[in-house]
Amino acid sequence: MPSLSDATRGRVLFGGDYNPEQWPEEIWPEDARLMKEAGVTSVTVGVFSWARIEPRPGVRDFGWLDRLMDLLHGSGIGVVLATPTASPPPWMGSLHPETLPRDEDGRTVWWGSRQHFCPSSPVYRRYAAALAEDLAGRYGGHPALAMWHINNEYCTHCWCDETARHFRRWLRARHGTLDALNESWGTSFWSQRYDSWEEIIPPRRAQYTKNPGQVLDFKRFTSDALLECYEAERDIVARHSPRVPVTTNFMPLWSGQDAWKWAEREDVVSVDVYPDPKDPYRGQYNAMLGDMTRSQARGPWALMEQAAGAVNWRGVNHPKPRGLNRLLSLQSVAHGADVICYFQWRQSRQGAEKFHSGMLSHAGERGRAFQEVKRIGAELAALGPHVAGTALTAEVVVLHDWDSWWADQQDGRPSELVEYTELVRAWHRALWESNIPVDFARPDHDLSGYRLILVPHLYLLGDRAIENLVRYVRDGSTLVCGFLTGVADEDDRVRPGGMDARLRELFGIGTVHEWWPRAAGEQVRCDGFLAGLWSEELELSTGEPVARYRDGELAGLPAVVRNGRAWYVSTLPEPAALRALLAEAADGAGVRPVLAGLPAGVEAVRRGELLFLLNHAPTAVTAPVAGRHRELLGGRTVDGAVELERYGVAVLRELPSDPAAPRAGGG
Repeated sequence: MPSLSDATRGRVLFGGDYNPEQWPEEIWPEDARLMKEAGVTSVTVGVFSWARIEPRPGVRDFGWLDRLMDLLHGSGIGVVLATPTASPPPWMGSLHPETLPRDEDGRTVWWGSRQHFCPSSPVYRRYAAALAEDLAGRYGGHPALAMWHINNEYCTHCWCDETARHFRRWLRARHGTLDALNESWGTSFWSQRYDSWEEIIPPRRAQYTKNPGQVLDFKRFTSDALLECYEAERDIVARHSPRVPVTTNFMPLWSGQDAWKWAEREDVVSVDVYPDPKDPYRGQYNAMLGDMTRSQARGPWALMEQAAGAVNWRGVNHPKPRGLNRLLSLQSVAHGADVICYFQWRQSRQGAEKFHSGMLSHAGERGRAFQEVKRIGAELAALGPHVAGTALTAEVVVLHDWDSWWADQQDGRPSELVEYTELVRAWHRALWESNIPVDFARPDHDLSGYRLILVPHLYLLGDRAIENLVRYVRDGSTLVCGFLTGVADEDDRVRPGGMDARLRELFGIGTVHEWWPRAAGEQVRCDGFLAGLWSEELELSTGEPVARYRDGELAGLPAVVRNGRAWYVSTLPEPAALRALLAEAADGAGVRPVLAGLPAGVEAVRRGELLFLLNHAPTAVTAPVAGRHRELLGGRTVDGAVELERYGVAVLRELPSDPAAPRAGGG
C-alpha cells in the first residue's frame, strides 16, 4: 500500500492548487519558471476542470492537460492530479436534473457554483467513474504523477427521493429489521413507529422537532454515502497506478465526515486549514488541526490548502501580517506535516474567488506574498532531509468522536450554548499553552501508550468506549472528563442515572440530580476560579471534591471531583483555571512539557530530533534553551538562548557537548 513517503521521498513537498485552465496557455511557461524560483515541488491540477475535459457528454479533451503535465515534468515539478468530480459541468444538471441535490425543503440546488451533485445519484456516479477511468488510464503512468487527489472537500448533503432509497438500504444494513430500527429511534414517542421500509424518508423539514435517532443515523449515512463516492474513484485510479498514493482533502473540523473512518481508507490524510489572522488564538487552532490530522494519519500528513494572505469568505477578510504565513506553515511542519500547499498558485482574476489570495498575487512576482512564499520554499527545502518522515511523541490524548458530535447537535438539548468544537478547542488550548504535546483518538481506540486521557465533552459514548476508559484507568492511566459525558448510548438513548453507571463509579459520583446550564455571560464562582456555560448538581459516593461551587443554588456542592486517577469537571473553568487544572493532572500522571519557562506566546514542539520554537507574539522575544544547538534555518549556533523575531521560528538540532570543556569530578 503506497504512503506519503512514496510521494515526498525525503522532502517536504511545497506548492498549491494550480488552475491553468483559467489562463491563456502562453502564461504557463512563466508559471513554471516562477514555481521553480519559489521552490515549488508539486502542484495540484484538475480539481475543477470537468467541463474542460468533458465539454459534452462522453467527449474528452486531454490535449491541454497532456501539454501541461509534460511542461511541469520538464520543469521538475510533480503533479497531484485530481479527479474533477466535485463540480459537474452545467450539461449534467441540464440533461440529468436527478443528479442535482435537493435541500431538506425539497428545493433543487442548481448548478452555477460547485458541489452540485447528489452523492446517491447513480447517474452522477456513472459519469464520475467514467471520467476517473479515462483520466487514470491516460496519466496513471505519467512521470509527473506524484499523488492522486479525489474530488475536493466532500461536503454535499441531499434529501431527494434517490437519497431516500439509498438511506433505506443503508438502514437495512445497519439495523437488520424494522423492529430494531424502531427500537433504536425510539419511535414509540409521538406515534412515529414505522410499519414498512418504504415509509422511511430522510429527515426533511418537519412541523416541529425531528426524531433525534433518525437525524443521527442520517448524518452517519451521509458521511458513508460520500465515502462510497470517494472509494469508487479511489479504486479506479489505484488500479491504474498501484504505487501512487491517493488522498482527498478534509475540511477542518467539519461535522459532515467521520474523518476517523475516512482516514482508514486513504493512503495520505490531508486537510485544508484557514486560521483567521485576527484570531488571537490562531496558532492554537492551527496546532490543534495539525495534531488532529496527524492522529488520523497516524504519522505525517498533508496540508493541502492554506491561504498565502486573505481569504474571501469571512465578513471582513484580513491579510496575514508579515511573517505570519511563514510561522503557520512551519508550525504545521512541526506538528507533523510533510506537505505544505496553498489554495492557490496564481490568484484568480475572475470568478467567485478572485479576492482569495494566491502564492502569486495580483501584485505579481514583486508582491509581498510571492517574496514570502519564496522564503518558505527555500526553508522547507533545507529542512526536508532533516524532518520528513519523522514522528512526534505525545503522552496525552484528547478523545474526539463524530457520533457524539452529531448527537450533541440535536434540537431540544439543555443548552444551545454548548458547542462541541469550542469545548475541544478550549481543552486543547490549555495544553498548548503549557507546551504539552497532544494526540487525538476515538474513544474506542487503543489508548495504551498514553499517561493522560482527556475527554472534553462526549455526550454519546458506546459500551465499548466506556469499557475502554474504565480499563485504562485501572491499568494506570489518568482520566479527566468534562461535563455531560457518557449521558447517552449509541442510539442517543439516555443512560439510567443521567450518566453511565460505570463512569459514575469511576468518578465516585453517586447521583447526577440536575444539569444546570448557564446563560450567556453568566459566571459561577468556584474555589479559586470563575466558571461558566454549564454546571451540575452532583452527589458524591467515593469521589473527593477538588473544587466546590461557591454561590447560587449549587453553593457548597462539588464542581470538580477526583476519585483516584479519575477526574470529573462539571463546568467550564476560565482558561487560566482550566490550564492549571489540566497541568496538575498531567504532572500527577508524569507528563512533562517540551520546555518550561518560555515567554508568553512561544510554542515549543519536538519532532524527531528537531526542536521547533515558534513565536506567536507580534513582538520579538528571547527564549531560553538549555545546551548548544545548531539553528537550521539560519545556520547559527545557539547557546543558552535564542532570539525570535516577531512571528519568528527557530528550528534547533542539539549539538554534542564540547569534548574540550572541563568535566566535573577528578580524574
